[in-house]
Amino acid sequence: MIALTDDRGLLLWISAARPGRSSEITVCRHDTLTQKLREVGLGAIADLGFVGLDGGGPDADPTVITGCTAARNRPLTRGRKLSDTALAAVRAPVEHGFAHLENWRVLGKVRTAPAWVTALVRALLVLTNREVARWPTIFTKVTCQRPARAS
Repeated sequence: MIALTDDRGLLLWISAARPGRSSEITVCRHDTLTQKLREVGLGAIADLGFVGLDGGGPDADPTVITGCTAARNRPLTRGRKLSDTALAAVRAPVEHGFAHLENWRVLGKVRTAPAWVTALVRALLVLTNREVARWPTIFTKVTCQRPARAS
């Protein structure tokens, strides 16, 4: 299942559920997600599981931006490490949005048809967004605090 959030981590859209054996990148390709994002002029920042999803060509603006991976014989350069750090900082609120959705314990016990799971998760999307909107000060304070440094 694929979900899209805004830059603050508010869940916007969830794809239809697929059987558990379907990988994330396959689901995106099946739903033509990059084409739909390109049509409306949007982009996405994704994790390393989506490397190679954006096949827009060398001259096209990227629709899906992912980090870089290192190989055994080719370590990351300093610039690529800084780029990955910047992407991780941008993705942090997005991961908080996914975590709010994963707080529903019923999602860990679902063993039913994908059509029922899709309806359940989309209902939980609405409830999650309502719950997060109800407590904006709590969530912003918790996610924005930095731990104290020990000297």
